[in-house]
Amino acid sequence: MNNLEYNKAEDAVNNTQNSLKNAADNVKWKVEELADKAKDYINEKRANDEEAQQEDWLDRVKNNVSDAWDDIKDKANDAWEKTKDAAEDVKAEWNKKTN
Repeated sequence: MNNLEYNKAEDAVNNTQNSLKNAADNVKWKVEELADKAKDYINEKRANDEEAQQEDWLDRVKNNVSDAWDDIKDKANDAWEKTKDAAEDVKAEWNKKTN
């Protein structure tokens, strides 16, 4: 087997790693931002003469996290398939060389 086949597999693994890292980095509301978002929520409710409620706030956070999880899951699935395909290509090439 030549280095080209190994390089393809290594590139697929690197792309997988980068894809997952980017998905995690791009989560809509990062943990550091939650306190600011909570303050904004409270101020919004106050401006509308409404009572800020913890359950309502947690529902907003939960919905955002759910959307982010779907994005991460999709990228992880794509990365899995690409890595699996590259590994199968390397294995097939290896089998051709050794049989």
